Amino acid sequence: MNTLLLDSDDVDTHAAFGDVIDAVEAAFAAFERGDTQMPAKSYIDLPRYNGDFRSMPAYLETEPWDAAGVKWVNVHPDNPTDHDLPTVLGTMIYSDPETAVPLAVMDGTTLTMKRTGAAAAVATDHLAVADASSLGIVGAGVQSYTQLQAISEVRPIEEVVVTDQDDDRVARFVETVGDEFDVRSGSVAEAGHCDVLSTVTPVSDPIVDLEDVGDHTHINAIGADAEGKHELTDDLLQSATIVIDDHEQCTHSGEINVPYHAGVLSDDDIHAEIGEVVVGSKPARADETGVTVFDSTGLAIQDVAAAHVVYENARESGSGLDFGLIDTEQ
Repeated sequence: MNTLLLDSDDVDTHAAFGDVIDAVEAAFAAFERGDTQMPAKSYIDLPRYNGDFRSMPAYLETEPWDAAGVKWVNVHPDNPTDHDLPTVLGTMIYSDPETAVPLAVMDGTTLTMKRTGAAAAVATDHLAVADASSLGIVGAGVQSYTQLQAISEVRPIEEVVVTDQDDDRVARFVETVGDEFDVRSGSVAEAGHCDVLSTVTPVSDPIVDLEDVGDHTHINAIGADAEGKHELTDDLLQSATIVIDDHEQCTHSGEINVPYHAGVLSDDDIHAEIGEVVVGSKPARADETGVTVFDSTGLAIQDVAAAHVVYENARESGSGLDFGLIDTEQ
């Protein structure tokens, strides 16, 4: 059996947001039911290069999948300015669990962007007010576009407010999405008083306070992906209903990692994991008031679920490059 090589354009084409959102939601449910294997994300720190590598394996053994894979991914913040490369690069190997044949090797950078947006969309669908129509975005990097695209699949987003320290990035964002959405630049507080807020920055000093958000704002906290990163103030987190994607990852490197290890937050302050909300074992939003926070660190099961979508769609359409990675004559 040949392996399918899929570049970033292939992944982008075959990772339609509707399909990926459904797949990620199903993966969260499978995780909650115990139908997955997902060893802890491992890190290789590279202080010499101001970066790190992460290894993310997973196996889903439930309908509609019997699928396995591993993503080798990095975060190198200096890449855009020093090397004209993305901050995050990744390679996904999608494998057949029965034979261990690598069915596909695909671009993991675009896959990461899509599944991260999809996770925020799943959380928004379950936690945001039903009539949410405005989206605030703190941080106008590449993930800001994905957040808007994905969340607009689950809520009829009409108004978008974006803020970033880099005025050029804000201007590019407004110009790029302005034909489809009513979008403008604004302050953190203006973005935070939207119905939904996505924070996609790499900061270690919190930049969104309790007074910066509305009384029913749902927040997707996306930016914290390593120890010490922290976008939301302790006061905001203490006042919110907190839903996480995975306890081990979130307490180690998610939005709650700093206040959790400082003793400001405890397990009693965590309302649920997103899988519990998806399957209905924990309630989502109780009413139309109250701030909710989704702490998204990104799970390997999301990558495998998204890779399954990409692989099946690519095979069906005849996309990608078939090559013989395995010597079957041995």
